[in-house]
Amino acid sequence: MTTQSAFNKQSTAAEVVAELDLSGKTVLITGATSGLGLESARVLASRGAHILATGRTLAKVSAACSQVGTATTPLELELENHDSVRACADVVRKLDSPIDILMCNAGIMALPKLEQIRGIEKQFFVNHLSHFLLVNLLLEQVKRAPQGRVVVVSSSAYKWAPPAGVEFDNLSGERDYTPNKSYGQSKTANGLFSLELASRLAGSGATSNSINPGPVDTNLSRHYPGWQRKVLGLIAGFFLKPVGVGASTQCYVATSPALEKTSGQYFEKCNAVVPGGQMTNKTLAGKLWEKSTELVASHLC
Repeated sequence: MTTQSAFNKQSTAAEVVAELDLSGKTVLITGATSGLGLESARVLASRGAHILATGRTLAKVSAACSQVGTATTPLELELENHDSVRACADVVRKLDSPIDILMCNAGIMALPKLEQIRGIEKQFFVNHLSHFLLVNLLLEQVKRAPQGRVVVVSSSAYKWAPPAGVEFDNLSGERDYTPNKSYGQSKTANGLFSLELASRLAGSGATSNSINPGPVDTNLSRHYPGWQRKVLGLIAGFFLKPVGVGASTQCYVATSPALEKTSGQYFEKCNAVVPGGQMTNKTLAGKLWEKSTELVASHLC
């Protein structure tokens, strides 16, 4: 476990990078058109980083980049489509630049009804499987950086996952689908992916860590029923963090000099903690890696 940081639950993303010079660093952020991704892009760019920002459409991400500044490259990335993931990775590969930070930030939450992509439950497909594919396609560029870092946005919602953590015999979601359980499974998969990736990066100089941003006032809850969105709107100021605070942990883990050799950890409130559930199950993490490789094999070659 790493030592306690100088930051806490009230720290903002701008504060955790305030003393840093990120000039010359390249940062790829998925889901950079709003919420935590846009705030992370804005803050890291303000310290000199070049941002490779992804969004579902080029028009949408280009508009977001105009809010961040000139040191941005907009990239189209539709995580519901592995052809799009591969195409985006191909563009980044052609840039032939080391990737100092690869931030897996995008996600969807609590779909009210079961939706599938290629027979896989949609939250698992988008939140985990597409990021697994993207990272593997770009991993050599991360390893080429002086100290490349993969930061995977997980969630305390891993607690909603089924007891097994990941139900390999139910990746379709057809057995007892509930929005929160499937979201929790995808967030557990995020954590396990990062854990196994850290093991595979050992000795390379690159690291992988996962983070929990906590409850943040973003549009992630857009799939909730209307009444729940209204309730969230009423209590947001009391319960939900502003986005500047919400993005602090991922920006801290992405940039802190103190974490140069830290890998395979789970962070919240800008500090490493030990998660529960199946999040530290290395055997399960290895099994998930093998199954994920099998599911994306046609786009890895």
